Amino acid sequence: MKDDETRAREALRRLLEKVPIVEIEGITSEAASSQSQPDLVARLLVDGRPRVLVCEYESNGQPRYARSALLVLHDYAQRTPHATPVFMAPYISPAVRQLCEEKGVAYLDLEGNARIAFGGVFIERIVAENSGAEQRELKSLFRPKSAQVLRAMLRAPGRSWRVTDLSEVSGVSLGHVSNVRTALIDREWALASPEGLLLSKPDELLDAWRDSYKAPSGERMRFYTPLHGTALEDAARSVLSTGDGSGHAAFASFSAAHWLAPYGRTGTHYFYADHEGVEKMRGALRLAPASKGENVLITVPKDAGLLADTVEPAPGAICTDPIQTYLDLSIAGERGAEAAEHLRREKLSWPK
Repeated sequence: MKDDETRAREALRRLLEKVPIVEIEGITSEAASSQSQPDLVARLLVDGRPRVLVCEYESNGQPRYARSALLVLHDYAQRTPHATPVFMAPYISPAVRQLCEEKGVAYLDLEGNARIAFGGVFIERIVAENSGAEQRELKSLFRPKSAQVLRAMLRAPGRSWRVTDLSEVSGVSLGHVSNVRTALIDREWALASPEGLLLSKPDELLDAWRDSYKAPSGERMRFYTPLHGTALEDAARSVLSTGDGSGHAAFASFSAAHWLAPYGRTGTHYFYADHEGVEKMRGALRLAPASKGENVLITVPKDAGLLADTVEPAPGAICTDPIQTYLDLSIAGERGAEAAEHLRREKLSWPK
């Protein structure tokens, strides 16, 4: 038996040992002798009456693998008297826990989350909403290169994508696009069809991205400008719209939302820019460095894709795309969260 399956057996044993009316007769590995047998079988006595837990362990607990395991478990349970099916994995997300409940299958993961009911026994424990492994996987999915793929897909959620087309549009390698494709399918956020990869649950994808989002890495620069209102906007647009190929900048956060889905003005103006773009803005906006009292914040991101994935809702008003603007607003305090939800309603609504 693999190490993880050994850990699964011991986790099941520890959980059952805490129930006074349960006597464990044995927990054995059946799959080693036959492919048509469950990974683990726990034979129990509950107040003297026999009960059996038939368990299937998956090294990946994502919905794609869980669904097939649940079908197998139902077959095992039907062939075994007094049996309760149990799905096991290193981590079982809330979505998969709900799926298990809907299918009438108990569950236990190696983080300690469990819901098992049999013969008058009911065990339920929630100890980890986001495991370390799950967080690492999501962090990988939302890294800059992957984010370029996701932004492209979310901009056209009804489109079926070939890997080669998605690679070309996003500017990301075929191998990296393939990894993103697998992660989306595993979580059932996308479906593979003969026509290509199609986002099936864009809202769930965006929710997960928002919940794990951190501000982009990069240099944050604080300035003061004497310009205000239309004068500042016109000066900024004159810089952002220059097409000479040297220096790039874009409205970001609240400033991008002002053009995309106005919600309310702030006294501070936000931009992403490369270093040449910063120098252009210094002159056009008459910027002076400020340690306090700043009204212009410019981030020079390490992720060049943020300045490549832009939109122009008005002439010269180059803005971070609605997805990136939504994410940045979502971590900008209570007012930012409100502006984010307004932007989402206006620009990021998809058919259910």
